[in-house]
Amino acid sequence: MTENQPPQQPNQPGQNPQPQGPERTQQLPLYGQHQQQQFAPQGGQPQRPGQGAGQHPSGGSAYPQFGPGTHQGTSPGSSWPFGPQQAPAAAPEKPKRRGLALVALTALVVGTASGVGGAAVYSATNDNTSNAPSVTAPLNGNQAAPASAPDGSVQNAAAKVLPSTVKIAVANSQGAATGSGIVISKDGLIVTNNHVVAGAGQGATITVMLNDGRTVSATIKGTDALTDLAVIKADATDLTPATLGSSGKLAVGQGVVAIGSPFGLEATVTSGIVSALNRPVTSGDEQQDSTTVFPAIQTDAAINPGNSGGALIDLAGQVVGINSAIKTAGGSGQSEGGNIGLGFAIPIDQAKPIVDELVAKGKATHARLGVTVGDAQTSDGLTNGARLGEVTSGGAADKAGLQSNDVVTAVDGKAIASGDALVAAVRSHRPGDQVKVNFIRAGKAQSVTATLGSDNGNPTG
Repeated sequence: MTENQPPQQPNQPGQNPQPQGPERTQQLPLYGQHQQQQFAPQGGQPQRPGQGAGQHPSGGSAYPQFGPGTHQGTSPGSSWPFGPQQAPAAAPEKPKRRGLALVALTALVVGTASGVGGAAVYSATNDNTSNAPSVTAPLNGNQAAPASAPDGSVQNAAAKVLPSTVKIAVANSQGAATGSGIVISKDGLIVTNNHVVAGAGQGATITVMLNDGRTVSATIKGTDALTDLAVIKADATDLTPATLGSSGKLAVGQGVVAIGSPFGLEATVTSGIVSALNRPVTSGDEQQDSTTVFPAIQTDAAINPGNSGGALIDLAGQVVGINSAIKTAGGSGQSEGGNIGLGFAIPIDQAKPIVDELVAKGKATHARLGVTVGDAQTSDGLTNGARLGEVTSGGAADKAGLQSNDVVTAVDGKAIASGDALVAAVRSHRPGDQVKVNFIRAGKAQSVTATLGSDNGNPTG
């Protein structure tokens, strides 16, 4: 029995009964189909036959081609920005004060135009032209970044993980799409999102571009649609595995870095902070009916289509999440959205046991509470907890004493504001874990301890 059907419940004071519907009560549409949508940042859909080169893979306008900039203009001429120079007249009463004013004006003009070097500024403002320095003289200061970045910097963190990040391309008879991946073993194991490789059916090929420029083939080791995770095996034995950290130690406001291949641009590094933790987010590919809800790390580090499966790292250079989804403000008619500062990653603590099972058995098990669930709402229409529907006989909820129509408000002390939040909280645990469940029954607050069951690798059974 699935855990995604909400119950039919009677009217209760302050709470409206909810109609039957899926556990994720508002399945969010694909790119560009809703004003505020969540979706997995894939590297685009496979190219359709007849689609022109450079055309947006989802049917939008053509991508701009890289080339010369648009603000090149014409040469300003030899006398720019001062005009023809004239010999100075007889010195007035206060010549030095005039000279200072001219120098100040020169600095402003040059700083704005960014077209004249420091030596040219000196020549144009110095009365003694016989000692003008060469225009090839080096600039003062240390403009170049240090060769060795300090610990805790974005540069240092990125340098540690870039050798362990890859670009993944999946090609079939309909076209190709790209995503990202993280090397987890020297002999070629790479973790990515399920929706990155979900289209690799019979006859499809998977190619991995390594950070050193090499391109190797890969095969699928195991996939798990419920957590949107997959492991592939690249044909290489000399890779550099990333260091996996702990997402449980993250704090809101902490600096993080995202690495991946947005829009196919491999080895792209962006930085930001942890914006929120345990955010219930829908990820996956709704076209292939492989969406999931997970307790995400929210970040404002730029994440775009193609970043899926890439690394979210802390400033120590350790992987703390796997980038999986973004929210976009793109409206109807916009085939694919981009970054607006709302990116989401699967916590690495949740991913580790799934990845281990995929490597060992090709499939994974998941914790189960044994209930269907929907949103509980107050009389003003706001969600206020997760209302339990059918309780599976002999399941974890049944054994703990939970009943249909109970409204769960917290799990292990973390507030539960919706049905999706309860699903995400359960999926953050493993089978056999004990969790404290706070709930309201007939207006009375209560709590129980439940021992989570297992789906035995059959999430739909």
